[in-house]
Amino acid sequence: MAAPRSGRAEAGTRTDRRKARTRQKLIQAARRLLASDQHSSASIQDITEAADVGFGSFYNHFSSKTELFRAAVSEVLEELGQLLEELSSSVDDPARAFAQSVRLTARLGVARPETAQVLVRHGMAYIDAEEGLAPRALRDIEAGAASGRFRVREPRLALATTAGALLAVLHVSLVDPVGVTDETCDEVAEQLLRMLGVPLAEAHEIATAPLPPVPAVDQV
Repeated sequence: MAAPRSGRAEAGTRTDRRKARTRQKLIQAARRLLASDQHSSASIQDITEAADVGFGSFYNHFSSKTELFRAAVSEVLEELGQLLEELSSSVDDPARAFAQSVRLTARLGVARPETAQVLVRHGMAYIDAEEGLAPRALRDIEAGAASGRFRVREPRLALATTAGALLAVLHVSLVDPVGVTDETCDEVAEQLLRMLGVPLAEAHEIATAPLPPVPAVDQV
């Protein structure tokens, strides 16, 4: 028979869960401030009030606003990276996996506008991050080059070009949602495939193939 758990162990577990909830509340508040571009003027008091946590609890989790906002951006990038990776897990062709991720990301301006705002305002600074979108996109580009699907001499340059194109499209879609349609997003993917050396007809076919459904719920 297993020994009963001590009250101290249970209290510790509850404490850990409470701390995790408080930390996540702070990150969620930071994400909203990042999306609305109010992060630079927000005080720690503003952040804790937005998170509905005590002022003193802030320093139990973060040493500064900068650290909090970095954690918030990293979380946005990692969430999106995990989602795209999950949706392409059954796609064997690196060209199709790359195009699918591009097309879905380009659609964020409509599907998840607050996430798109964070990406547009802060995503480029994380182009060389070790987690999130960038390393996954780089992996797909390198896989395409290794398999002969892509003709790429500098994968990191191709990554930078891809990121720049996507952020520009997201910016346009947030400013003028009507001007960026699903067809526009697919054309971006087609052009990027062409840049990577995929023939025109094949690039068009890949960039217009059916997409998996994506939940439209924004986590920001």
